Amino acid sequence: MSTPSRSPSLPLAGIRVVEFTHMVMGPTCGMVLADLGAEVIKVEPVEGDRTRYLLGAGAGFFPMFNRNKKSIALDLRQPQGLEAAIRLASTADVVAQNFKPGVMTKYGLDYAALSKLNERLIYVNHTGFLPGPYEHRTALDEVVQMMGGLAYMTGRPGDPLRAGTSVNDIMGGMFGAIGAMAALMQRAQTGRGQEIDSALFENNVFLVGQHMMQYAVTGEAADPMPNRISAWSVYDVFTVQDGEQIFLAAVSDAQWRTMCQAFGWADLLANPRYTTNNERVRERPALLADLRARLARMDVAQVAKIFEDNALPYAPISKPEQLLDDPHLQASGGLAEVTLTDGERAGQTAQTTLLPLRMAGERLAVRQNPPRLGEHTAELLASLGYDAAQISAMQATQAAA
Repeated sequence: MSTPSRSPSLPLAGIRVVEFTHMVMGPTCGMVLADLGAEVIKVEPVEGDRTRYLLGAGAGFFPMFNRNKKSIALDLRQPQGLEAAIRLASTADVVAQNFKPGVMTKYGLDYAALSKLNERLIYVNHTGFLPGPYEHRTALDEVVQMMGGLAYMTGRPGDPLRAGTSVNDIMGGMFGAIGAMAALMQRAQTGRGQEIDSALFENNVFLVGQHMMQYAVTGEAADPMPNRISAWSVYDVFTVQDGEQIFLAAVSDAQWRTMCQAFGWADLLANPRYTTNNERVRERPALLADLRARLARMDVAQVAKIFEDNALPYAPISKPEQLLDDPHLQASGGLAEVTLTDGERAGQTAQTTLLPLRMAGERLAVRQNPPRLGEHTAELLASLGYDAAQISAMQATQAAA
């Protein structure tokens, strides 16, 4: 087993992860384990993970999900490249992959083959579906959102809409990491590894489970979120002066009283139709129309200050790019710099988001920038017993890069 050099304060120090991953789901698993201190080695094709070169909505994939990792570039189609990959994988505590069913078996990099070389190996498959009738379908985040009820719940009636980020890919990778960490704990007791499966569709079903349970408990199907009957009377986006928007909420009778008093709305507080939350929910259309008219005369900063000063729930309507300058994220250490490796901005720095947790009072930092393609190939091959001449020969034939 490899014993990589890592800060002893990180919980996964000394754990080696070898990932055969691309896009978002598998790399997320590796990123979580890497942030927690594992030595994570990304095995890339010699031409590089294709997410290095994506444009538009995919331009952030590689720098976001591949920090704190090493890169080794191998051509698995060449015997020398494949041999090196198998040798590397056999030294791992965890192998993670998210290729189509059958790909890893084709190369002898599946759990059945690798566990014969290392019975302590933990192997994490990131797939579209767990075993069953759908398992051979090609899945994408959008595919499972559509078939798994999430797009239905997000969009307006008759207008299904995918969530605005890769929720299943990211959470599927997180569940893969959770499974890997649980298996590491179990291995400490049994001495043996195991195979783990995390899947997009099942992840999506978990996300909409609350709506499934609502139907099971009440017999009433959940409406799409834009059309739902809210459980709270004040829980919506309001347009204020100059067309600016703000989300405001009052989810208890105490908060309702506080809001009315803070704004000087004694008439609303005295209205017997609005005495309790349930009564206000029944009168919600009229109540919201009244509130919209009142708030339209105020600017967003004024409304926000009143809610802030009275500890009432509110939120500005922010765009993702605005969060790069968010004062809370800046002050709390929620953002960190990475150096970009590919594209027109290679060599420049950008801010990335850290895992949303602290351990022992500290955020889990970026210890290593997203790697350049094959940045650690020679180093890792040497650690596997390849001499300089062998490494040069592999690079000359493009078995490695």
